[in-house]
Amino acid sequence: MIDDAKLFGEMVASARKGLGLTQRDLALAINTGERFIVELERGKATAQLGKALAAARAVGLRLLEPPGRDGR
Repeated sequence: MIDDAKLFGEMVASARKGLGLTQRDLALAINTGERFIVELERGKATAQLGKALAAARAVGLRLLEPPGRDGR
């Protein structure tokens, strides 16, 4: 379970590196600044959620709702 910004950032960094992307590559891919990627990967808690989710998608991370949360 991802329950803090630091873990989320570490996961993004690991996935990015696994794809052979630099922080700049990822920033360009999601149309943001490199500084945002640096701060996201460091676990800055105030990172913008929309950009953080775009970064996660760009490196292939999927965030799924836990089973049972949608009434099923």
